[in-house]
Amino acid sequence: MGEKSLHDAIKQWFARPDDQLEAEVDGYVIDIVRGDLLIEIQTGNFSALKSKLEILTKHHAVRLVYPIAEQKWIVRVAADGETVLSRRRSPKRGRIEELFYELVYIAELMKNHNFSLEVLLIRSEDLLIHDGRGSWRRRGWSIHDRRLLEVVDRVMFSTPSDFLILLPNTLPDQFTTKDLTEASNLRPANAQKMAYSMRHMGAIWVTGKRGRALLYSRIE
Repeated sequence: MGEKSLHDAIKQWFARPDDQLEAEVDGYVIDIVRGDLLIEIQTGNFSALKSKLEILTKHHAVRLVYPIAEQKWIVRVAADGETVLSRRRSPKRGRIEELFYELVYIAELMKNHNFSLEVLLIRSEDLLIHDGRGSWRRRGWSIHDRRLLEVVDRVMFSTPSDFLILLPNTLPDQFTTKDLTEASNLRPANAQKMAYSMRHMGAIWVTGKRGRALLYSRIE
């Protein structure tokens, strides 16, 4: 998947006049250096950044910025990568809880006071090109690029307890991932990764079992 345009656009949107872009710190190239704060923009695959973040957070404040497409347009382009053949809005709407598909790989980093995560809810477009290399579902169309259209909202997570706002008020004091799935209207896999991540960062804890299912409670 082509992510360069999206990554670069978010970097430019995020940057301030006095920031340093693509600066080297401790042997790593950092997207944005803002005083004592190192800002890394990642459009996916948190696992690839895990060792880098663990090393940098030993001596620096690091913020990871992650975009989620709240709305997305699907644009089919010709072989030149620019000529638009069709454009439609995807019926799927992204949710902030999707961050747990990636956060599951680095959840324990939220315990580190030097680490923070900022989620950007965006509107974007996927450019598809018919190169024969796409999945069978796309019938030979593959994602050529992703482009930023607009930043709609931004949410900061600095401590594990910040994630508690994502738990529905209708959840009982003790809950299972099935309860979380139903209360949040999430996919079961998403709810499981959410519970796993929040447990390992220390936002919720295991209080027992209901049958074979773990019971969780919020950390107070």
